[in-house]
Amino acid sequence: MRFFAVLPLPWVRALGQGFGWLLWHAARSRRHIVLVNLGLCFPELSEAERRALAYRHFVAFGQSVLDRSWLWHAPLDVVRQRLQWTGEVDALTASGPLVMFAPHFVGLDAGGTAVSLKMPVPVAFIFSAQSNRVVEKWVRAGRERGGNARPHFRHEGMRQILAGLKRGEPLHLSPDMDFGRNESIFVPFMKVGQAATVTSLSRLSRVANARVVPVVTRMTPEGYSIEAHAPISDFPSRDLTQDTARMNQLLEGYIRTMPEQYHWVHRRFKTRPEGQPGVY
Repeated sequence: MRFFAVLPLPWVRALGQGFGWLLWHAARSRRHIVLVNLGLCFPELSEAERRALAYRHFVAFGQSVLDRSWLWHAPLDVVRQRLQWTGEVDALTASGPLVMFAPHFVGLDAGGTAVSLKMPVPVAFIFSAQSNRVVEKWVRAGRERGGNARPHFRHEGMRQILAGLKRGEPLHLSPDMDFGRNESIFVPFMKVGQAATVTSLSRLSRVANARVVPVVTRMTPEGYSIEAHAPISDFPSRDLTQDTARMNQLLEGYIRTMPEQYHWVHRRFKTRPEGQPGVY
């Protein structure tokens, strides 16, 4: 990865495309998960269209993996040049508590790096620890290299994160996951019907009286475009279910602009409503 970091970006992307091709053919279980997810979310597409979309996703995923070479090892001037901000950027630096809604697109790590380089204060991130200690050390060093990333881990609970929010520490939050029945409620998502969805975006922003700014990262030929949206109006409300459904509705709109870049390799729908069979 250190070697890839010195290569021109088109070369890294070409190698990433080859890596995606390899994953498509070798990672059969993940390919199955992606195809199931796309079948649930895009039933209007033909099987051939979904397979083509799935392959494009593996290419984008492979490219994003190798992009971590320059994100985490290239000079910061190079990194900043390849991370371009667009949209309502001033919404990030307005006064008051802030929660950034950062969905799981393949450029999530690039967006996190851009946020840590952009913000004038430390930003809280919630990470899942890697099972390999060597990989964990490398990932932590890469994600924290900008100096403004304050890592938290899911197993530590939300108390420290909430305390940081209340004292003005922004939170970079990616709540579009399935963490099981105990941490989720069922709300609509795309064409799936009822999908288990965590409620942390509504709960944390309500307790901290924080504005919620969506931050969506898109892979581009020049690197990544990080778009800051206007704060979500009338959010959070007093209705947790309504807020979580609204979050999924916003996410669907973002996904449909670049469906191949959403993180379909996760078993997003592993938790099913009572009486419904598993899908994987």
